[in-house]
Amino acid sequence: MNVKSSFFERNRDPIRIPHDELDALTTLKESLLSFLPTSLDKQIVVVCIGTDRLTGDSLGPLVGTKLKEKGVSSFHIYGTLEEPIHAVNLKETLKHIHKAHHNPFVIGIDACLGKMKSVGMVSMAGGPVKPGAGVNKDLPPVGNMHITGIVNVSGFMEFFVLQNTRLFLVMKMADLIADCIYEASEDASRKKPSRSIFLNLRKSKQ
Repeated sequence: MNVKSSFFERNRDPIRIPHDELDALTTLKESLLSFLPTSLDKQIVVVCIGTDRLTGDSLGPLVGTKLKEKGVSSFHIYGTLEEPIHAVNLKETLKHIHKAHHNPFVIGIDACLGKMKSVGMVSMAGGPVKPGAGVNKDLPPVGNMHITGIVNVSGFMEFFVLQNTRLFLVMKMADLIADCIYEASEDASRKKPSRSIFLNLRKSKQ
């Protein structure tokens, strides 16, 4: 994202934080900034996975819709309530992304199921998210890093559990994740040198 390789090099450990923690937004934003690439030529692509046909699986497209509404310009957003990314079109969407964006840095967003004590937690970690794992679907992994929201309990009748997940909880986590990504994109844009400066620096070295 910038010239200096040390920029944003902070703690990159995985984190998990309750969505209603007072400092959840600040913690997630700072962690996200630490994951972002330092290269000016890297495009940041946010892939929001899920469908609005299942309440528990609507976290991803809700995040994508909220980011579109906020007008995020420095990151490329895929997956909204209007145009969701799900099991049927995920592979084609990933192919399109890698054709449209040269060597992108992809952030995967998805809902997941977990232990009772973890419901309501938002997780962020390096590496891809594995969509459909909770409902035994074999889908390609997504992301250089990922953010997930634990929306309900796993282990029994997962499809039914996703159908009967509280929309209020999903909305609250979607708000948090969207705010985190939006604020991180704004911070990154403000600290990123302009393209013209970068090109001038590169020409001066030739």
